[in-house]
Amino acid sequence: MTFSIYIPEKTDRTGAPPAVLYYLSGLTCTDENVRTKGAIYDHASKYNLAVVFPDTSARGVEIEGQDTTYDFGSGAGFYLNATTEKWKEHYNMYDYITKELPTFIDQLFTLDMTKQGIFGHSMGGHGALSIFLKNPGMYKSVSAFAPIVNPTKCEWGK
Repeated sequence: MTFSIYIPEKTDRTGAPPAVLYYLSGLTCTDENVRTKGAIYDHASKYNLAVVFPDTSARGVEIEGQDTTYDFGSGAGFYLNATTEKWKEHYNMYDYITKELPTFIDQLFTLDMTKQGIFGHSMGGHGALSIFLKNPGMYKSVSAFAPIVNPTKCEWGK
C-alpha cells in the first residue's frame, strides 16, 4: 500500500516526538490529494503533529469490476474490510488503517503512538468516524469534513 507521511522538522520545545494524525481521503483520491493541496504543514509543525496520508484503496491488483464506477473499487475502499470472496484478499482497509499502518510507521519513525488522531473528508470522514467509534481509546481525536454518514441510504450507495 502507498502512503505518505509528513514529519515536522523539529520536535516541540520539550523534545517530545510528534503525535500522529491520520488523514483519510474521499472517493477517487489517493494519498497525494490533501498532501499536495491541503496546506497543513505549518499547522502540523506548530502543533508537533506527524500527518499520515494513506491511499484510499488497494492498487496494482486486477479484480473484475474494480474500475467500473468511481464509487466502488479503485479509489473507493471505504476504509472497511471486504467480506466477499473476490474482494477480501486486497480490500482490507480497516485492518490496514487500524493495525498494519500504525505498526509499520511505528517501526520506521520516532513518533508518539500514544497520541493518535484520525480525520477525513467525505468517504474518509465516514471512515474516520467509523474507525474512531469502533476503537474506543485508540485515538485522542476525530474530525470529519462533509462525511458520508449513511452511504447505504443514497442511490449510489446501494
